Amino acid sequence: MRPDFHTAPDGTRFRDLNGNGVLDPYEDPRLSPEERADDLVGRMSPVEKIGLMFQTVIEIGPEGELLETPGAISKSPTSDVVVGKNMSHFNVHAIRTAREGARWNNHLQRLAESTPHGIPVTISTDPRHAFVENTGVAFSAGPFSQWPEPLGLAALDDLEVIERFADVARREYCAVGIRAALHPQIDLPTEARWGRQAQTFGFDADRVSQITAAYLRGFQGEHLGADSVACTTKHFPGGGPQLDGEDAHFPYGREQVYPGGMFEYHLEPFREAIRRGTAGMMPYYGMPVGLERNGEPIAEVGFAYNRQIITDLLRDELGYDGVVVTDWELVNDNHVGDQVLPARAWGVEELDPTERMLRLLDAGVDQFGGEECTELLVDLVERGVVPIERVDVSAHRILLVKFRLGLFDDPYVDEDEAERIVGNAEFRALGERAQAESLTVLQNRDGVLPLRPTPRPRVYAENIGDDALAAVGERVSRPEDADVAVVRIGAPFEPRDDLFLEKWFHQGSLEFGPGLVARLARVAAHAPLVVVVGLDRPAILTPLVPVASAIVADYGSSDAAVLAALTGAVAPRGQLPVEIPRSMDQVRRSRTDVPGDTVDPIFPRGTGLSIVTA
Repeated sequence: MRPDFHTAPDGTRFRDLNGNGVLDPYEDPRLSPEERADDLVGRMSPVEKIGLMFQTVIEIGPEGELLETPGAISKSPTSDVVVGKNMSHFNVHAIRTAREGARWNNHLQRLAESTPHGIPVTISTDPRHAFVENTGVAFSAGPFSQWPEPLGLAALDDLEVIERFADVARREYCAVGIRAALHPQIDLPTEARWGRQAQTFGFDADRVSQITAAYLRGFQGEHLGADSVACTTKHFPGGGPQLDGEDAHFPYGREQVYPGGMFEYHLEPFREAIRRGTAGMMPYYGMPVGLERNGEPIAEVGFAYNRQIITDLLRDELGYDGVVVTDWELVNDNHVGDQVLPARAWGVEELDPTERMLRLLDAGVDQFGGEECTELLVDLVERGVVPIERVDVSAHRILLVKFRLGLFDDPYVDEDEAERIVGNAEFRALGERAQAESLTVLQNRDGVLPLRPTPRPRVYAENIGDDALAAVGERVSRPEDADVAVVRIGAPFEPRDDLFLEKWFHQGSLEFGPGLVARLARVAAHAPLVVVVGLDRPAILTPLVPVASAIVADYGSSDAAVLAALTGAVAPRGQLPVEIPRSMDQVRRSRTDVPGDTVDPIFPRGTGLSIVTA
């Protein structure tokens, strides 16, 4: 599906988006994005402008058709939000195949042409190139090439690989019509228990700043253009210092604290993102408690509600004039099935939705994430409570990004090309190599690694598939019969499932249960034990150190990638981007906002052994 072009008397080809038969300035590809945005803002009705200021979840219908019913999480039929509410920014969830994704984009863009000024849709996504499947923060790769989680990219500590990943992801996104990334997540996870570490790049502010620059280059280029994916960097001014490590998605995790006085440290990567021209910025849910800056107490309300943070700091002090989009659902509660997730209106819970919206607008945000309640803002404008000039400021910022991305000139994609690009053999090979190389060898007693595939060993294995293991050795069912044992486990967490999304967040204690440790000790009594621990956040590995011959961290790797690293077929070269505390007592005693603050960690940041591969 391609756009319908018209030709002006001077020969200029353009899309007649408002159907008036005239080349209007906003339709003119020869003008600058600024000129086109100026013109369009002057033409739009208040309800059209207001529609720009909302972004919510959208779902793909069967075979790439538009979903004209509420979805599993999305609230409204597609036509209702695009045509009825003039919305043009949507966060897409499941994409089953590249062809379906491309076809759906084209149908969605064609629908958008029926709106008064034919404003194209900007499709956004959370990360979807790794392994975590959490509808609140990320999706597993599906048809896209699969790489380690961002924490694994940080473990590689290789800016060239990170920029290459971002470039590959950009090309795959563009192929299916995704032109906005709700990432990078450059929070510094200084509280070891925090449940969102897998999508971060570790807690070293200098290195995370360098990674941020490489990441943004790969997605956006030096400047936003027709081949770019616009990044929304998050979560300003830095999530991570969560009280007791609890996440601010939930009422019990709303507080961010700075006992070490390290607020400015957490801000450093965001300064770099602003220098590199990030298209968007997303504040975190958290509310600062007991924070002072320049001798002034900071209001104890969620960061997006906080004028001192959004206007005074981000806009005025740091000079950021891009789009500020809130994290999801700050205005209304989210009801999904028989569960609820309260609006993350931390510190202003007593306000009603209209009052919350006013507070967010006053703080300086441009777009309400996870919301489609356009009628609230329409009412505020019609009653004169919110001046239309305030709406114009945000509408102009938002439109500028669309124009810079070239969406007004051609938002369509080629289905065949999407199938050729997304998840192609070259991209998959790059991702699989990065998965293997990111593995971090923390302990290798008696040189058990690399595993020797000849003579063919007998292997006792847990949580490793038959096909992958067959390339390494013969599976045996008892440790007593094994030459070596390889066991994959995940980092511990406390299961929760009261509020919506809770079950997908790994929170609470980092200690393994005594039963698992005892069972692994029995395995190790019969064969050298290699434990591969999936680190979506640190785990207290202390009880495993005397038990396991080798301990290896992975951050999102297939069984084949793990075994390639363990055998040395691909040399693992990861280094810990965070530290592994010695005990939960040390975690509880550490200062929430201070990097590397646990006393005598059993594996400090930067740990990573090489193994002989000859």
